[in-house]
Amino acid sequence: MKLLEYQAHQLFAEFGLPASEEGTVVSSLEELEGIASTYDSYPSIVKAQVHTGGRGKAGGVQAVSSSEELLEKGKAILSLTIGEYKVKQLFISPFVTIAKEMYLSIMMDRATKQPVLIFCPEGGMEINEIAEKSPEKIVRLSILPDSGIQKFQVRYLADYSGIPEYADKLYELISNLYTLFCQRNCQLAEINPLAVTDEDELVCLDGKIDIDDNAIGKHALFDTWRNDAETNPLILDARSWSFLYIPVSDKGNVGVISNGSGMLMSSIDLIESSGMKVSSVLDLGGGATAERIGEAVRIMIQNENTELLFVNIFGGITRCDEVARGIVEAVGKGHAPGKFVLRLEGTRKEEGIAIAKGLSVPVAFADNLVDGVVRIKEMFEL
Repeated sequence: MKLLEYQAHQLFAEFGLPASEEGTVVSSLEELEGIASTYDSYPSIVKAQVHTGGRGKAGGVQAVSSSEELLEKGKAILSLTIGEYKVKQLFISPFVTIAKEMYLSIMMDRATKQPVLIFCPEGGMEINEIAEKSPEKIVRLSILPDSGIQKFQVRYLADYSGIPEYADKLYELISNLYTLFCQRNCQLAEINPLAVTDEDELVCLDGKIDIDDNAIGKHALFDTWRNDAETNPLILDARSWSFLYIPVSDKGNVGVISNGSGMLMSSIDLIESSGMKVSSVLDLGGGATAERIGEAVRIMIQNENTELLFVNIFGGITRCDEVARGIVEAVGKGHAPGKFVLRLEGTRKEEGIAIAKGLSVPVAFADNLVDGVVRIKEMFEL
């Protein structure tokens, strides 16, 4: 999960990092017009809030010195599409006079399986160019999980970078950033630029934070942010039942319900390699009851393109009779596509098949995944 800049600033402030605590978030043109009429902290910076880089070069970062400029430039930024992202929010924060820009991040290094600290005494919009043309300026230090950030490491990077006078300030800032990284289950915590002000203070002017998706449930705030950013109502509906719903193709007409990401991916691959298209998929997780199965079917048929549901279940803690009972109940409530193909394998398979034979809509049974794809083709040929 990628956080927006204003959300990163909120975490920075929580963990004692010097960041803009006075920022204002605008989520619509109406909000911008209301704020522009009362805002009086000038000069300020208006920044587009999107999950991509290159905002400055795309015109998504603008300095303003009056209410008129705030309204004019804010409207212009809200009309932008940066990369593939339409700008829907602005972050307005006080202008900071910068004497020097640096780059700092902590990220999870999959090669060494431990966090790595990355620092460059030059930062800002040109950091990628610096990494390409002057890689010797970038310091990479592994962080041992059992010992954390060590003062000698920070003193080394400060000396190497030619800024030994900032060693103590950097040690405190980096220590706080590492605490944030660990306690909030980050995969990346980046500050770019890390600015030195005219008063010789360090300030986090921009932030990028990526959260491990598997840890979102541990943090209520992250769950709220993720749901606030989601625009697909079916994804939100599925999350409320602890399902994973994924739209696949607007041209698809086959929906897939299964219990496990591997099963879903295999189903998609085989269906599409057979010349058919998948509209959406839903991962039940484990131990689905009849009620939850019924809700899964209800969610899937809300995709109007779905004409057939392929239910591909390998029953362990998910019992096949519960799956079949849930499908029957959903159909009884009018929650059904035109056709079903069921592959039920595992716990109480025979009972599940017997129950599903009572469905009032066309249904075919498959012995395995490959057979299921054959049955799907046959059902469309009827």
